[in-house]
Amino acid sequence: MSKLFFTSDHHFGHTNVIKFCDRPFETVEEMNEVLIQRWNEKISPEDEVYHLGDFGMTKDREMILDILDRLNGTIYLIVGNHEGAALNHRKKFKWIKDYFELKVKDDSCKNGVQRIILFHYAMRVWRGDYRGTWHLYGHSHGNLPDLEDRYCFDIGVDCHDFYPLSYDEVKAIMEKKTWKPPFGPLEM
Repeated sequence: MSKLFFTSDHHFGHTNVIKFCDRPFETVEEMNEVLIQRWNEKISPEDEVYHLGDFGMTKDREMILDILDRLNGTIYLIVGNHEGAALNHRKKFKWIKDYFELKVKDDSCKNGVQRIILFHYAMRVWRGDYRGTWHLYGHSHGNLPDLEDRYCFDIGVDCHDFYPLSYDEVKAIMEKKTWKPPFGPLEM
């Protein structure tokens, strides 16, 4: 049975992201290899991966194609602000969208469904946030403070030891949050 995973901001092929984000790699080749290895450690070929943007940043089309061929899972891409390299290989992704509202079957949730807003950028409010809908984002490379009372966080690799997170890992993080519904039951 397939599992769901979420991640963002790999910046495959982007030498300067090592310096900009203080990543612990000597070279872009080392970074690419560690990112591929950590991806494949968790994700199997039958799994589904929602990548929330900035997949790669290089003019080397063959490098990105090689990386895509080596990554496990079916990849859905939410477009980031550095997506030229990935967009050159559209057929390698199940789909490419700017924004997506995912519904995950989860019997522990109200109505048996967890809704998740997937967008490259962090939002302060989003559709259904007052009903417990989650929001996952990237772009900020861990530079935005986490909001303990909101069902959202940065899913980018810089925040998670360069690993993607499974749905269960995301759920565990959300369950630690102090979010409370803003509206109680309506009185008649």
